[in-house]
Amino acid sequence: MNKYIIIVSIISSFAVAFTSNAVSVALPVIAHDLNISNIMQNWIVSIYLLIIAAASVPFGKICVKYGLKLTYEIGLIVYMIGAILSGMAPDISVLIISRIIQALGSAILFVNGMALITAQLPENKRGQSIGFTVTGVYIGLALAPTISGILSQNVSWRSVFYVTIPLTLISLFLLMRIKKEWKMEEEKPIDIRGSLLYVVGIILLMYGFTRINESVGIILFILGILVLAEFIKYELKIKNPIYEIRLFKNKIYTASNIASLISYFATFVVTYILNYHFQYIHGLDPQTSGIVLVVTPVIMAIIAPISGRLSDKYPPQIITAIGMGLVTIALFILTFLDKTTPFALVLLAMILQGVGFGFFSSPNSNIIMSSVDKDDVGTASASLSTVRTIGQSFSLGLLTVVFAFIMGNVPIIPSNYYLLIQSSQMTMAIATFLCLIVVFLSLKGLNYHKEKKNIE
Repeated sequence: MNKYIIIVSIISSFAVAFTSNAVSVALPVIAHDLNISNIMQNWIVSIYLLIIAAASVPFGKICVKYGLKLTYEIGLIVYMIGAILSGMAPDISVLIISRIIQALGSAILFVNGMALITAQLPENKRGQSIGFTVTGVYIGLALAPTISGILSQNVSWRSVFYVTIPLTLISLFLLMRIKKEWKMEEEKPIDIRGSLLYVVGIILLMYGFTRINESVGIILFILGILVLAEFIKYELKIKNPIYEIRLFKNKIYTASNIASLISYFATFVVTYILNYHFQYIHGLDPQTSGIVLVVTPVIMAIIAPISGRLSDKYPPQIITAIGMGLVTIALFILTFLDKTTPFALVLLAMILQGVGFGFFSSPNSNIIMSSVDKDDVGTASASLSTVRTIGQSFSLGLLTVVFAFIMGNVPIIPSNYYLLIQSSQMTMAIATFLCLIVVFLSLKGLNYHKEKKNIE
């Protein structure tokens, strides 16, 4: 049974990661086919991430209450429906709605994957299993650009959305072979008011951030903060909250969650910047661009299980700090990216980012999942999904904001390429600074870890 759980978790992690990253290479083709602007094409990915971030916390509680296996199966079906509709979308409006449906399924899949592993496996084997699951993410990220590039150029961008359907069917088959069900909080009611406050607050905050250069964006962003503040206040008062805010009293849990949030905020946008650089600035076709972009996630996939295993033996905070230090160097190199940047230097930065993030992600996930009691694994797993997708969404939001400030809402055409380069450089400079913060948080987490050991 354990092997089925790990296989299903790897496959679903692959599918969710592939879906989020494959579209990046296809964006220029989609933008041309559907006649959309630079900012609107970013929203094809952003809406997917926004919905996952908003849905993960409520789903974290719903899944453990009604059964991890049952809700996993529902998530797979919803995910497939969204994938099929996305591939059939005749215009941008239908595509956005289809991506929302697919995101709802993806949120269930990611939350359940980590929760099942944590609930089923002993602590001394958890880090390696989480490492394998994270490897599924990175394999998805690795294959996405290449497969998407080949399909976009030789078949159609629509076929990109159909690739993961056979895999989800395999996952559904394996889950049906498992007879056991995991229900942890059957007697506890779902916190509907808290769920609504969280979902509304997150959507206002994240959407407002993407339009922070406008007065309406500032208003929505502030409203999001106020709603989330009310959410925290309310959650601390009730008996069965949708999100256990008290977990943040755990300094290790808090530092690792913040580190995860900022790390994805800083790094997720790199793929999009490099893809725009390759296809627009250097005129590479989608297939060639996808092949080049495979470098970073392949290295992440190789390193993730190794770092996960190391985090079972050594203080994981040290491993995460070293990893994020390498990522910082990589992003600093890309701060100077322009038409004259040697390809070898870009490749070096991609390799450093792959090695660094591979050493960061699995140990950091292990820290978060191992710092809570078993009753809180649903919340902790939802937290992993939420901070990852919020970070990714803010990352693309950052690029959208920089686009708005420097380029405006325009198509990416040769006369605007110099503005695209300026936008990329500014985004990378901000991302480099964010990575330095993550290094500090990882080292701070090591201090908390030592304090806890001394108390014990």
